[in-house]
Amino acid sequence: MGSLFSHVAYGQSTFKRFVEVGRVVLVNDGPSAGKLAVIVEIIDHNRALIDGPTTSVPRQAFPYRNLILTPYTLANLPRAAGSGPLKKALEKAGVLEKWEQSGWAKKLAARQTRKNSSDFDRFQVQLAKKSRRDLVRKAYVKEKKASA
Repeated sequence: MGSLFSHVAYGQSTFKRFVEVGRVVLVNDGPSAGKLAVIVEIIDHNRALIDGPTTSVPRQAFPYRNLILTPYTLANLPRAAGSGPLKKALEKAGVLEKWEQSGWAKKLAARQTRKNSSDFDRFQVQLAKKSRRDLVRKAYVKEKKASA
């Protein structure tokens, strides 16, 4: 009988996103909610110093429970780096462009678009879905008759 963790090699973890200096995070609470920032210093086991010079997130101490770790990191970022070097490192790594192309960011943008839509916008979506459904159904019936 094998070990419960036999699929994981000894000494290796399946966990990949760590709280570390240079980790890009998504702010989940407060006035900067929904914006990206970078951990520039670890204060203690509850808080980190974050800064988002390109996303207008002010440099501040922030609790980990209100941060979501993204898969992106800035390699070789020194501890407590200022906003200038941080901005250069962000632009060099192209993190914001990678974020915009990610499915996660697109899903958040779509959710925000739906949230901000008016009653008429929702009505137009309903009509578009209805016409698409009719086209798919007609094509299916036509295909079914052709194969029979």
